[in-house]
Formats: sequence, structure tokens, C-alpha cells
Amino acid sequence: MTISVAVSGASGYAGGEVLRLLAGHPDVTIGAITAHSNAGSRLGELQPHLHGLASRILEDTTVENLAGHDVVFLALPHGASAEIAAQLPAGTVVIDAGADHRLADPAAWEKFYGSPHAGTWPYGLPELPGQREALKGATRIAVPGCYPTSALLALAPGFAANLLELDDVVIISASGTSGAGKAAKVNLIGSEVMGSMSPYGVGGGHRHTPEIEQGLSGVAGGQVSVSFTPTLAPMSRGILTTATAKVKAGVTAEDLRQAWADAYDDEPFVHLLPEGQWPATKSVVGSNHAALQLAYDPHANRVIVTCVIDNLTKGTAGGAIQSMNIALGLPEAAGLNLQGVAP
Repeated sequence: MTISVAVSGASGYAGGEVLRLLAGHPDVTIGAITAHSNAGSRLGELQPHLHGLASRILEDTTVENLAGHDVVFLALPHGASAEIAAQLPAGTVVIDAGADHRLADPAAWEKFYGSPHAGTWPYGLPELPGQREALKGATRIAVPGCYPTSALLALAPGFAANLLELDDVVIISASGTSGAGKAAKVNLIGSEVMGSMSPYGVGGGHRHTPEIEQGLSGVAGGQVSVSFTPTLAPMSRGILTTATAKVKAGVTAEDLRQAWADAYDDEPFVHLLPEGQWPATKSVVGSNHAALQLAYDPHANRVIVTCVIDNLTKGTAGGAIQSMNIALGLPEAAGLNLQGVAP
């Protein structure tokens, strides 16, 4: 079957990445391509790498332009998706790449985003226990944040296997500048970023903190507390997340590795590397793959897991399309068979 797809926010990084992947999807026809302030522009002026779509003219992001498609991708700023999604037909598969429908707790949403909660949709991270079943046949899907994608992939196997303590989880992530979006910001210009790293959202203030806690708590069956610190790295794409958690009494290094192997050995896009090989962001650039490695620190009695993803692909657009494939009963890897780029 051929699926008609509309993409909003097509002038931004996330929307452009959705289009890049959809252009290679064997079951998709790309319909409306929309934007807000850039409506009326030729796509090739704003996304010159999308050669096959370069002549397309961006339409206004309206319900009228998005309706009438089988699938609608909303690659819009946080807080902008809910109003449009609520007006689209119930039978349309709506995939929200923003944060509007990720959190289950209205109080957490209002605390971190400062607006009324729009509700909770099935969570588009198929590798979490039970999520594939939740996504099958879904017509509303919330794409995870890029940091939560890497953090949840890093630690979920240990919590699912009941090997880790619920308190004192510490996660440090380094992200490329594309994670901050395409809008011009002084702290993101080349002369500020090149040769430098800097933290932000320190002290539990980053908006992805409650999403990480929600995901890990759901897997663990109890409330997990997380200290999350993001940092900005001098690269355009990629996330390197290092996550640590206390190990329960009697758990061995062999137990830990077996749990991660059991979780990911059959996954098409998540790879536990051979012992001794540590992941690097370059290995997953442009792909829907995640690479992980773990170690046990007996001195601190902690597991240390490093996970790398491309924040725009597995962290956003790739995860969105992977979830779409599952929802529609298509092959899960359709349109996502890209390997990493090297050097």
C-alpha cells in the first residue's frame, strides 16, 4: 500500500530530517509540506540537501492543509502541536515530534513547560518493554525527546531486570548544536561553540528530566529519581549519554551484561558493542542506530552505560518513522536502512 504523508515544520531541522527519511521510504508519498514563517518559500532554499523535493513550495501550517493525509508529522515547537492535533480526524495517524503529548503527569508538564497539559499519547520508543504492542494500530504517537531516547535506551534493561536501585541515577549527556533548533542564537554561533563545551539546564532544570524519570519508572515499576545534566558539544549532530546507577546487592558484572544483551540482541537498531569497544557519536551519524557499552565499577558499586545516537535521526525523525511503521503494520525498518557515515 502507499501511504500519503504530510510534514509540518518542514523548514526546521526535525522537519527536514523527517523529509530526508521519508524520501527513501518505499511505501510513502509525500503530500503537503508546511511551515509557519517560511510559508511560500521554496523548500530547496531552506533544505538544500533535499534535492528530490527542492522545487516544492512550503504551504501554511493549517489543519486544512494537513488534513486528508494518512499520516501527519508535527515537527513544531513545544506547545504548538496540541491545538492542530485536536482538529485532525481521529483516523489520521498523527505523530508529534514535539513534547506536547509525552508526559503523563499534568503537574510535571505545567512545571516544566508552563502551559496546560494536552494529554498523553502512546510513547514512540519501541525498544521499551511493551511499547511495540502499544504502538500497533495507534493513531496518535508522541515521539520521545532526543535526550530521553538515549537515556532510556542506556538504563532501561537494568531496571527491567530488577538489577538497579531506584534512587541516585545520574545522567550526563553531550549534544550537538542541532538539538537546540534552527533559530539564530548567540550561544550557538560557530565562534562560541567551536573548541568549547558548556553545560546548561543544571540542577534539575532541563525539560527532559521528568520524561526520563517517567520512562525509567515505568520500566522499573517504582519511582526512579534522576539527576540529569545536559552539555553542549562542538558538533552539529549526535548525543553521547553516560548514565550510571547503583547496583543491587548480589548483582554481578556478568548479570548486568546479560541483561543488556537479552534486551537488545534482537533489536534492529540498538547495538550492545563487544566488550572493550566503546561507542562514538560518529558511528551513528545520519542513521537510526544506537550503540551502547557498559561497565561495572565495583568500587562505587555502579553500572556505567554509554549510549550514542544521532539526535535528529534515532532521537527524533527516525524514531518517528519507526513508530509509524509499527502503527501501520509496515516492516519496522522500512525507510530506515541507512548506515552511519564515516569518517
